[in-house]
Amino acid sequence: MGLEIRPARPEEMEEFGRVAMTSLGNPGEMRPEIIKAIDPEWTVCAFEDGKLATAYAAWPLTMRFNGNGVSVAGVTHVGTLPIYRRRGYLRKVIASHLEILHERGEQPIALLFASRAAIYQRYGYAVVSTRSYYSVEPWYLQFSIDQPVSGTLREVGDDEFGLLVDIYRDFRAERTGYIHRARLMWEAGVLAPSPSGSLLSKIVYEESGEPRGYVIYVVEPEPAASPGPMFRLTIRDFVWLTPSAYRAMWEHFVHMDLVSRVVWERAPSDDPLPHLLLEPRMLRMTSADGLLSRIIDVEKALSGRRYSDEGTLTFEILDDLCSWNSRRWKLEASAAEASVGPTSDTPQLVMRISTLAMLVFGQINASEAARMGRLDVLDRGALSSWDKVMRTAHRPSCADLF
Repeated sequence: MGLEIRPARPEEMEEFGRVAMTSLGNPGEMRPEIIKAIDPEWTVCAFEDGKLATAYAAWPLTMRFNGNGVSVAGVTHVGTLPIYRRRGYLRKVIASHLEILHERGEQPIALLFASRAAIYQRYGYAVVSTRSYYSVEPWYLQFSIDQPVSGTLREVGDDEFGLLVDIYRDFRAERTGYIHRARLMWEAGVLAPSPSGSLLSKIVYEESGEPRGYVIYVVEPEPAASPGPMFRLTIRDFVWLTPSAYRAMWEHFVHMDLVSRVVWERAPSDDPLPHLLLEPRMLRMTSADGLLSRIIDVEKALSGRRYSDEGTLTFEILDDLCSWNSRRWKLEASAAEASVGPTSDTPQLVMRISTLAMLVFGQINASEAARMGRLDVLDRGALSSWDKVMRTAHRPSCADLF
């Protein structure tokens, strides 16, 4: 067998889309406009005897990293056709892509949403955010504390796209994991046309004429409607800048008399609603893995992040795929700047590259990682400093699929 790892050519992109969607089990959902938006140079594929066996691509994205913008590779459309599986093709593709990114030095972090987290954790990825899922009847959206709301809600017209962009930009500013959305990402994601028989709504909340939040949702018939309310409301995007905006948009759903349930599939793990409702158990909240991340270049990734506290951290990284990361490092951080470089100093902590990703995203802190056995502690007194330096303003989250 002849194996070749290379980018797909322009004339191979239609087959690229077919392979990716077939591998993921949903060929009928392939969207040609998305495939056309992928530059063939963003792909790294495995070809066996000239036939495309493994598809793989990465969007060039910018992500908020505790308030800083950092360039990342948004891995997407990954899959190996079943007849070519168990031959190690995906591992070869991922290793090749990591080397390419390291050589270019432009994107020190890779991100993805996994069909199965187990696939990617073998390659140094870690789950760096948790998403919550709500399914609540509108009449249970009652708050435990009475608090008047002074602002008003109104529908947003199609000509007010810039208003949504501005609110979202303010919302994501100090967060971790949120993506800078290009127009295509808006139109293919939260503003994508609603399915046949459903209705897409965009509602903005304003205080004294100033926009302070918005919610985008779809109302569609329940698949198996029973007597009573017959529609399901699915939240696509929920953005708020003030507590009043947050409360007003949830209270908006209480008036949906024909809606049987309100569903939010991608709520941040630190979303306030469970702490505000009179009956929080009626959210029927569940959780699952969200973003997975792979640190490609320790020096560039950590120096591109913002830090809230100052401190000097020394650590040793173990990395099976990216040998350039496997060494001792020193991070000198402050609120103004951060510097990272190799060191000969004795490390305070020793960890795998996946654990470092969890720490820098704020998914867990060093003390929690030590209790879990995800790192070795050589200087136990350093844990409190690690916890302070790596603390994020918000829990990591991402509202977009890519």
